[in-house]
Amino acid sequence: MMLVQSEVLGEMDGEPVAVENPNGRGEVVLICEHASQRLPQRYGNLGLSDEALSSHIAWDPGALAVARRMSKSLDGTLVYQRFSRLIYDCNRPPESPAAMPSVSEVFRIPGNENLTEDERSRRTAALYMPFHGRIREEIAARRERGQPTVLVTIHSFTPVYFGRERSVEIGILHDTDSRLADRMLKAASDTHLYRVERNEPYGPADGVTHTLEVQALPAGLLNVMIEIRNDLIADEIGQGVTADFLTGLLRESLADIQE
Repeated sequence: MMLVQSEVLGEMDGEPVAVENPNGRGEVVLICEHASQRLPQRYGNLGLSDEALSSHIAWDPGALAVARRMSKSLDGTLVYQRFSRLIYDCNRPPESPAAMPSVSEVFRIPGNENLTEDERSRRTAALYMPFHGRIREEIAARRERGQPTVLVTIHSFTPVYFGRERSVEIGILHDTDSRLADRMLKAASDTHLYRVERNEPYGPADGVTHTLEVQALPAGLLNVMIEIRNDLIADEIGQGVTADFLTGLLRESLADIQE
């Protein structure tokens, strides 16, 4: 594994995955698959402009900042991917074309075109496997010490996609297990802060619930995926307000489940 990582990640790149507050006493484990726009040094800019690399195609702007605030409020562990989803999208399985996309929205990604099977395997081993392996380790460690786990993934989305404006502001997403999502949607039903909708602007049919599928569903863990429109979390004020809102929804919903 170290040899494979050395072919993708150099010494200056560091580890593929980061964990904050690993000993958090809260039940929520936060996951941020698209936390960073950074690329491993050996890949340069994948043939993209600075504008493209700072846009939503490379990462989820604001998502990590919101996740960090929620981690602090909930005393929850936070696990996040340290590299751009353009090099490997850790919310997609290796066989998915979206794992290493050659096109994202209107952008061609030259550095991802015509990838060999060897290159795809190297990226999978260096980025995807350590990321999901670390999540599994955290869940196992919590189980060993008798600590319950609720898996919450944090994402952001662009207000305009393929020229079409999106009216939804916060999406509460779920796969086959809707226990937590149902309660969060109920708790948010009378809010005037945000327009909150189920499985928007994406849903399971779009392949976006992969982390929930492989990490939460087999273990029967309560889980939810949260999508936030990124114009709402473009600064610290928006990030704080949104994180507080979502933290409140989670607390209310988890208390309702446990009653």
